[in-house]
Amino acid sequence: MSKKLLGLLAIMLLAVLVLSACGGTTAENTGNTGNTGNTGAVEEPPEEGCESENVLCIGLVTDVGEVDDKSFNQSAWEGAQQAAEKYGAAKIDYIETKDAKDYEPNMQLFLDQNYDVIITVGFAMGEATGPTAAANPDTFFIGVDQFQTFQFDDDASNDIPNYVGLVFNEDHSGFLAGALAAMLTETGTIAGVYGTDLIPPVVAFKEGYEAGAAYINPDINVISTYHPGGLDVAFTDPEWGATTASQAIDNGADVVFGAGGKTGNGAVIEAASRGVYCIGVDDDQWFTVPEANSCMVTSAMKLIKPGVTGLFDLYMEGNTPLGNYYGAAGLAPYHDFESLITPEMQSTLDELAAGLADGSITTGYGQ
Repeated sequence: MSKKLLGLLAIMLLAVLVLSACGGTTAENTGNTGNTGNTGAVEEPPEEGCESENVLCIGLVTDVGEVDDKSFNQSAWEGAQQAAEKYGAAKIDYIETKDAKDYEPNMQLFLDQNYDVIITVGFAMGEATGPTAAANPDTFFIGVDQFQTFQFDDDASNDIPNYVGLVFNEDHSGFLAGALAAMLTETGTIAGVYGTDLIPPVVAFKEGYEAGAAYINPDINVISTYHPGGLDVAFTDPEWGATTASQAIDNGADVVFGAGGKTGNGAVIEAASRGVYCIGVDDDQWFTVPEANSCMVTSAMKLIKPGVTGLFDLYMEGNTPLGNYYGAAGLAPYHDFESLITPEMQSTLDELAAGLADGSITTGYGQ
């Protein structure tokens, strides 16, 4: 365990003793709860400074997107906030990237302030995060959706022990979502509205969804559509998502899977307005996109928030993993649609989940 972590633990223990003696007075977290933009507007750290062994500072950098997307970025930010509260971080902040050329400058803003942990969100940020982490070995980097291919042996020159990829089996949760959609449809046609195919996790969701639907009904018709734009717009275009979902519904789709940040949110909200079923993504979107509650049967989740907090626990223990840390993936609760899911349907989903876990069922993604 590092000297800084020992110092933090000692401070936390002292705080507990002091609070007990004073009748439970709560100390105020002085950290900012979020800067927007990539203009370098990170506030000054607490008076003692993030370089102190007694101060924990956490920064998060989004990909080109917004932190309040009610999906991917928001889940990572909420995980960081939960960890900050649990471990008494004095400083927590975020930067929303507006242009891909600013990935490294945005991380550097936190490095210049001696932040201890930097979370970078999204596959596209991996190319910039790796070299930055290698050049700053005293800072711990979490790369959400950034799969690490390092070997971590004595001869490897590209090992980065302070950089861990938080990754998920999106094709597994997509497979279960597709299987459920195939069991729910009355028309034999279902749809998926996605962000760009430049992002492997999005492709994994799509491929898994289609494979799961075909597993249940080989003759099912799946209308799958990627956003035609680049990374700068593919996840922030709810109007396109709504229009695309509407077109699929006009062509007979009675279940819509939305997987693409605010773009996917537009698709499921449109499904709600059209009276068909919908399936959310990443988080349990029953809570984050209430406008779609009337159609939201479930969500194909990758549990980003607990994944981030789990990595923080390991970091504070001085036991961070090498390479990749797999977060959980699966379906969210059915909420108001619980009675719609028959025991036979649930039994099928349970069998599929078990088969995916033990490898007896494969999605075909990446093969």
